[in-house]
Parts: sequence; C-alpha cells; structure tokens
Amino acid sequence: MEVTLAIDYGSARVGTAVSVGWMARPLDVFPHGSIESLLARLLALCTQEQVTKIVVGLPLNADGTEGEQATVVRGFATELAQTTNLEIFLWNEYGSSQAAQAQMIGASRSRKARREKLDAIAAALFLQEFVEQNGVGAERVYPKDQQRHE
Repeated sequence: MEVTLAIDYGSARVGTAVSVGWMARPLDVFPHGSIESLLARLLALCTQEQVTKIVVGLPLNADGTEGEQATVVRGFATELAQTTNLEIFLWNEYGSSQAAQAQMIGASRSRKARREKLDAIAAALFLQEFVEQNGVGAERVYPKDQQRHE
C-alpha cells in the first residue's frame, strides 16, 4: 500500500503528515534546527511509517508565481532527494496554512495548541489534495546529479 509523507517546510518549524491509502492525518511538528538533524529525523520518520514517497509543499504566491520561500523549499527538496531513494514531489501548498488555522479555530483550540499543530495540519491538508488528485500536476524532484524535467 502507498504511504506518502507530506512535509510543510518552514524556517522555524517543519510540519509532517502521512497518508495510508486515501486518508491523510497530521503527524508531528519539528523545530527546524540544522539541516542535517532535520533530514535525519525525517528519514527516521519515513522508516517508522514505512513511507513509499514524499511530497513537499511548495509555497506559491496567490498568482502562482514563486517567491523567496519557494526557492528555499526547492533547495530543501533537492537536498532531501540526495539522502533517500524515495520518490520526492513538490505540490502547491497555497492556502493550506490559512485553511489549517480556520479549521483549528473552529475546533476551539487554544492559541498555543494551534501554533504547535498548525504546520502538521497544513501538511495533512495539502497531502489530502495530493492523494485525491493522484499527484497529477506534482513536480518530481531529483538529486542534483540527476536533475531533469518530466
């Protein structure tokens, strides 16, 4: 069975979610820390959850253009591709954080609880969209030495 890990990569925190089959669920939010420690934690999570592919949220602007954070995320996704043989994809995550915030406010969570889980819920939201659309429109990420476009 397909198990997909979603990563909502941010400069302070990194949210994760997983889908087994058709249902996405939020996992953990990690403090960013060093790239080496973050990659180690994510790869351990992949082993623990028996992940078969990874989708990284690409933060596009409302008009579909890429800003500075999208460039940072692309670099992270390429580094991640260097460390694993799993397929890695980029997926438009526009609006997922706002939707996660609205969902959490509706659930009457405290501000602190919302902040602690926000990135994982955002990851689950864009992962659910990725799964429902069978990844159509996702961009495959390759290690630096294998860069190509599909």
